[in-house]
Amino acid sequence: MFQVRIHGRGGQGVVTAAELLAVAAYLEGKHAQAFPSFGSERMGAPVVSFCRIDDKEIRLREPILEPDALIVQDPTLFKAIDVCQGLKPGGYLLVNSNRSLSDLHLDAVARQLPAGHVLTVPASELALKHVGRPLPNAALLGAFARLTGLIHLQSVAAAIREAFPEKIAAANIAAATAAHNAVAGAGAVAAA
Repeated sequence: MFQVRIHGRGGQGVVTAAELLAVAAYLEGKHAQAFPSFGSERMGAPVVSFCRIDDKEIRLREPILEPDALIVQDPTLFKAIDVCQGLKPGGYLLVNSNRSLSDLHLDAVARQLPAGHVLTVPASELALKHVGRPLPNAALLGAFARLTGLIHLQSVAAAIREAFPEKIAAANIAAATAAHNAVAGAGAVAAA
């Protein structure tokens, strides 16, 4: 079972990201589960969502404490909470930022994970360019597909098409594709 924890703030599409990831996995014939956890239901409050993906039925229902991958939609959360808590030794860390790992003070985390498993992607900037709003979720899913190889970009695009009207879907798919290509240009090795 592959478990993903997504951290962000209210209004960034954290819950939608987990749902889209689950749909993308389902479209590839996998079993998937997505659910959120949030204390305060206001814009800007920390929000966590979870997604589990497996080849067989998933019976677990509790929050993910030891994720195989972390997607961080807002890097300011690193100063507020222990975002990396429980991340498995061979796990992945994908951060929405145009800053380097050193600038984000993530060098120590990067050294603890396999080479190529930690990456920053300017997802908010890509979303602003393609969608017109800095909502990083779709772009991060495109980057996640390339970084991990767990799902394919085509499945992410299909999930987005199912969730949004045509014009909004096309813009989000463009952002996801741009992020996917940015990761490919960064040298990430994964099937896509």
